[in-house]
Amino acid sequence: MATYDHDPQPPRSAPGPWLAGLQRFLIFWGLNALALWVASEVLDSVNVDGPEALLLAALVFGIANTFLKPVLLLLTLPIAVLTLGLFVPVLNALILFFVAWVVPGFGVGTFWQTVGAALFISIFGIVVNLLIGRGRVVIRRG
Repeated sequence: MATYDHDPQPPRSAPGPWLAGLQRFLIFWGLNALALWVASEVLDSVNVDGPEALLLAALVFGIANTFLKPVLLLLTLPIAVLTLGLFVPVLNALILFFVAWVVPGFGVGTFWQTVGAALFISIFGIVVNLLIGRGRVVIRRG
C-alpha cells in the first residue's frame, strides 16, 4: 500500500512501562545526587569523598526516602501531630544519618547540623521540582 505526504503518520508508541519507570528512577537518582552535591558544596557539615560516594549516597538516600521514611512517619505520627509537623525535619536528619552510616565516603556533622542539612536538601528539592514543573498546581474553573 502506498503512502502519501498528506497521510497521517501512525502515532509513535509510548515507551513501555519499564522504560518509563527506569527513566523516572534515573531522574530521581540524578536529582538526589544533585541535591547532595550542592549540600556538600554549600554546607560544611556534609562531606562527600568522591563521585562514587555521591552516587551511592544518592541511591541509598532515594531508597531510604521511598521505603524507610513512610514507615518512620507512621511510627512517629503522634509526635509529628503534637509538634505540628516540626518533627519531620528530625526524621529527614535521621535518614541522612542512616545514609552516612551505610555509605563509606559520605558523612554528616552533628545532629543539629544534620537537621539543617536535611532542611536545606528539602528546600532545594522543592525549588528544583518547581523549576522542572513537577510542583506545578493547576486550578481549573468549571
